[in-house]
Amino acid sequence: MKLFRLFFSLVIASTFFMACGDDENDYNLGEKTTPQPPGIAGSGNSNTGTPTNNSADVEAAIKRLEFPKTSSKNGSFVIVHNALLNSKTKERGVNYCVEWDPVIHAQRWCCYQMYGKVVGGVMRGTNAENTERYYADNDGSGSIYCQYPNDTCVAEKYRFTRDPFKGSGYDHGHICPSADRLGSDEANYQTFFLTNMMPQLNGFNAGIWATMEGKVRDWSKKFDTLYVCKGGTIDQDKYIVKYLGSGNNKIPVPQYFFMALLGKNAQGYMGMGFWVEGTTGKNNSLGNYVVNIREIEKNTGIDLFCNLPDDIEEWVETLPVTTIKATWTIN
Repeated sequence: MKLFRLFFSLVIASTFFMACGDDENDYNLGEKTTPQPPGIAGSGNSNTGTPTNNSADVEAAIKRLEFPKTSSKNGSFVIVHNALLNSKTKERGVNYCVEWDPVIHAQRWCCYQMYGKVVGGVMRGTNAENTERYYADNDGSGSIYCQYPNDTCVAEKYRFTRDPFKGSGYDHGHICPSADRLGSDEANYQTFFLTNMMPQLNGFNAGIWATMEGKVRDWSKKFDTLYVCKGGTIDQDKYIVKYLGSGNNKIPVPQYFFMALLGKNAQGYMGMGFWVEGTTGKNNSLGNYVVNIREIEKNTGIDLFCNLPDDIEEWVETLPVTTIKATWTIN
């Protein structure tokens, strides 16, 4: 019976988001002039020279199933964003989390959950979204809101002084998608922080990555909870295409992107992985990019879904690709 339940266990790795293809040209990095909405974790003193994220939030969050094993490389730290997840049901909780590397100015991974109150009727395509995609706007006083603001949970010494994406030819690629967080203005706004962005070519961002993101939204409706972990390759020179910007605004362009999903329902766990090169365009054959979780871990050095019981983790990470394709119905 245990093996039967475990057979339905899998984990997924994929790439970024379609709406990021609508890349804005507002590169003002000033803070939004209206007060930030409440519930953002780490609203401490940004002038202390240390991350302002709340340590209690981090300690609680890293025990969640979507979390990989954290790293201390380059003084990396975890950022937890809390938000109103559904303005109709008043569901509040963790919006998404990232591990931020302050030396190479990039996130190592982003993780979040998709479940009933943040999935049902509030994602793109449901025709019942609680809010619209955030766009910077004029507040009437002559100041312009920033489309891609600095993260309010990051100490000032770690923040960008200019937008390294500007004029680079790369989109601001959301890792936690805007289209997955349409439950409230607060939750959607947080997805536009620069710590949630990685450079992506538009053909990739609006192509295969968009197809994968849409598929994940469809899959999320089939589980009690879908645990998601995504990222790009930033830790090895061989997997970095080049760097954008300079100095404190210098960021890496990943050669590959991944998505890892762990679905939980009454039968147990399901999972799978996507590993895709950032130059891939509008190729809709998702089966070409399916891998198991162990393959992603070998390529990135990240220990994914480490909070699972050891036997289940071993099972879901080493499933054959043929089994994953059959279980997830991927061609």
